[in-house]
Amino acid sequence: MESLEFALDDGHEYVELNQLLKLVGLCDSGGIGKQIVASGAVAVDGKVELRKTCKIRPGQVVTLEGVEVLVLAPAI
Repeated sequence: MESLEFALDDGHEYVELNQLLKLVGLCDSGGIGKQIVASGAVAVDGKVELRKTCKIRPGQVVTLEGVEVLVLAPAI
């Protein structure tokens, strides 16, 4: 399984799930990200997540098609 890390921007406590998929390159746009989430293909911390704009916070792991994305706190 491929593993990626995504650090939140300074001043941000979370990233929306559909935007995270776009920002790490797993889809081309937030709209496509919403479709992928709605299809049931995305898991957050091992559980299928259907909320397209679910708030993903540092320490959470998002999985899609064999790719794990670990969300990190902003770099100081």
